[in-house]
Amino acid sequence: MARALVLNASYEPLSVVTTRRAIVLVMRDRAEVIESNGMVWHSERITMSSPSVVRLHNYVKVPRARRVPLNRRAIFLRDGHACQYCSRPAENVDHVVPRSQGGEHVWENVVASCRRCNSKKGGRTPKEAGLKLGRSPRAPRRNSWVLVQSGANVDPVWERYLAVS
Repeated sequence: MARALVLNASYEPLSVVTTRRAIVLVMRDRAEVIESNGMVWHSERITMSSPSVVRLHNYVKVPRARRVPLNRRAIFLRDGHACQYCSRPAENVDHVVPRSQGGEHVWENVVASCRRCNSKKGGRTPKEAGLKLGRSPRAPRRNSWVLVQSGANVDPVWERYLAVS
């Protein structure tokens, strides 16, 4: 099903919801349609363009900054489902500095890897195993949670609202 980006009254991204939920927000006069995806919804009395981006009328206070959860799905999205040692399709998650050697479970120490490279590396650092990282792991950008929440199916129209300020 199609999805819509919900913006706070200040145009800050809040969440990704189904198009149906976005229509309900608009119909209850809680939000306005900012961008449409070109489709049209019909009811008995109303015809409405399908929203792609909606903005809430009232500001919603967000208690803390949103962060992308450190999980397998998010790591694979960040790394493009490719092994960070050899670029083959990734199957595993690997700690660059193994936890047995004091490595932490943080964005900057976790990468996607294929089974072969993960087995070759074992409990060693990449240098000790003769492997080289294609790029250094880093924490995702501020609004990358949208990618995880929407399964990487991001509408191109959303990009201007997700730009890091």
